[in-house]
Amino acid sequence: MTDKNIFLVGMTGSGKTFWGKKIATALRKDFFDLDHEIENHEQKTILQIFLDNGEEYFRQKEAAILRTFEKKQGFVLATGGGTPCFFDNVTWLNKNGLTVWIDEPAPVLAERLFYEKENRPLIRNFNSDELVDFLQGKIKERYLCFSKANVHLESPQHLLEDILKKIEHV
Repeated sequence: MTDKNIFLVGMTGSGKTFWGKKIATALRKDFFDLDHEIENHEQKTILQIFLDNGEEYFRQKEAAILRTFEKKQGFVLATGGGTPCFFDNVTWLNKNGLTVWIDEPAPVLAERLFYEKENRPLIRNFNSDELVDFLQGKIKERYLCFSKANVHLESPQHLLEDILKKIEHV
């Protein structure tokens, strides 16, 4: 079992929270979701933070709350979709644990996100075709950040045993 903290990165809707809970249980680690940590700290939903204060404020809070994990041990953290791409967070993540990129194609992400997009500030105003195009653009934009992860899990199929083997062999 890896003794490193594990940070899951990838686009919104890629399954970071889903897989993070499974990985944490299998490795007997605590699980955290960075978006939930931000919401608890701010006493607002992510959507409300974006609406009230804008993305720049959110990204600053996100980076600050991420860094509170520096002194914690024995956890798996699902980051937000853009977390690694701001304030050199990807470097911080790699320095403080093992990063795992969950990589799903835009059509899969769009299908997962379409019916919950009202709660996701960056995608809430797109129809389904626009959503796929937007997500493809974001994937290209964030590729450099995501590609710095220690482990790359590519779609279409993920099995917990395979994920754990990849994590263990880094």
